[in-house]
Amino acid sequence: MTTPDSGGVPLRVVSYNIHSRRDDTTALAAVVRAAAPDVLIVQEAPRRFRWRQKSATLAESFGLVVAAGGLPSLGNLLLTSLRVRVHDTRCQRYPLTPGRHLRGAAYAECQVGAARFLLAGSHLSTDPAERPAQAAAFKRELAATLPVVAGADLNEGPDGPAWQTVAAGLTDAAVAADRADRHTYPCADPRRRIDALFVDPRITVVDYDVVDTPLTRRASDHFPILVDLLLPAAD
Repeated sequence: MTTPDSGGVPLRVVSYNIHSRRDDTTALAAVVRAAAPDVLIVQEAPRRFRWRQKSATLAESFGLVVAAGGLPSLGNLLLTSLRVRVHDTRCQRYPLTPGRHLRGAAYAECQVGAARFLLAGSHLSTDPAERPAQAAAFKRELAATLPVVAGADLNEGPDGPAWQTVAAGLTDAAVAADRADRHTYPCADPRRRIDALFVDPRITVVDYDVVDTPLTRRASDHFPILVDLLLPAAD
């Protein structure tokens, strides 16, 4: 864990695979509201019929608003508090392998106080043959001038090639906080760290937690990642 720099701008981030809201949605809302994030990176958010309404309802249950994602990014959703100003958004779809599940990513250029950053979220394939190309496509979009905050369910651990592609040149928040032994999946028997938050080296990792409580065990099959950051203020 890094000692906070008084010159930075604080940002609280949660990255969370919500299991398509198939579990206890009341517990899910309570988990996110208790964490009180400035930005929430969601995997397995609404992506089909009435996805706009469902995404807005989900955001409202968390006390947040929709920034980007949904159907155009295949269920990746970026939510923010009113503290965050969103300047621009875009979505990405990875090439489809016939017979497989279409996946993608969501991006938002954001500002908090004097700090601007690129927020990104993705959910890579369960197929190890597909993941490296998806990771490379995601990584290309992270080559931004703005400091990057990227959350993802990578469906593999830190020794996997897709994980290593995304992590290259970025800070793994769990490693920075010396908590890489905290597993994120599955809640019933946590034994894998397949969910991660990566940040630009210019960003300070103040704190990192994998939230394991009775509520999070009811809310999804993944634990949420909760990270406190300090962003560099723009010159």
